[in-house]
Amino acid sequence: MNAPASHLDALIDALRRLPGVGVKSAQRMAYHLLQHDRASAQRLASALQAAAEHVQHCRRCHGLSETPLCGICADPERDARQLCVVEGPADLAALERTGSYRGLYFVLKGRLSPLDGVGARDIGATELLERAADGQVQEVILATSFTAEGEATAHVLAQALKARGLQVTRLARGVPAGSELEYVDLSTIAHALVDRR
Repeated sequence: MNAPASHLDALIDALRRLPGVGVKSAQRMAYHLLQHDRASAQRLASALQAAAEHVQHCRRCHGLSETPLCGICADPERDARQLCVVEGPADLAALERTGSYRGLYFVLKGRLSPLDGVGARDIGATELLERAADGQVQEVILATSFTAEGEATAHVLAQALKARGLQVTRLARGVPAGSELEYVDLSTIAHALVDRR
């Protein structure tokens, strides 16, 4: 029979579940918080508890919000004719930080991954199609990542949205500002040439 996990082991296991955090990093974080910064450990615990209790999904865009309708969806100044589709709340936040988009959003529950058994229904495609068919949306901007899964997600969603008569666009991609061509990967250069303006 296994002995019950200690509180320290439970903390390390919880930290390890964060994206990009392995066992060693989780151990370093746990040891640091408990040995050198107990006040931050308490603040972190309190903030996590409060967020888990109060942050929910917006009923319209599925982003994160402390109210049933998030501030973006509730803002009458936003352009309801444009709907930007992102893979997750972090992507929405990144687009908002640019200050260049004034439309509305729809947040998917990730991206398609057939090898992991994640299909269109699992990511919220049905809800997206309903949202896009509200009579106000004229353009759906697909802002999924440029990974194989993100591209597949954009392709499947574009086909379904176009079948409903909606204008569908995709984020442009190309050479990053400030980069030197010799260090840019070939796929990015190829897409930049195709999408040139």
